Amino acid sequence: MDRKKFAFDKMNFIWLAAGMAVVIIGFLLMTGPSSTPDHFEPDIFSVRRIKVAPLICLAGFVSIIYAVVRKPKD
Repeated sequence: MDRKKFAFDKMNFIWLAAGMAVVIIGFLLMTGPSSTPDHFEPDIFSVRRIKVAPLICLAGFVSIIYAVVRKPKD
């Protein structure tokens, strides 16, 4: 099979998979108990949920973008 027909090479797919895994980890870090009308949950304002997890998601999205725009080596 001619390798010139593919837009991505192996490293592009590796970067793409790693970026998706990092985004999923970021979203999992954002999860937690929620507040109800009867009970306020102060954990919704934790540093993990409002600062760390979005930065991890951003890093994952940046690596996905890099995987898409990266030119494969010949």
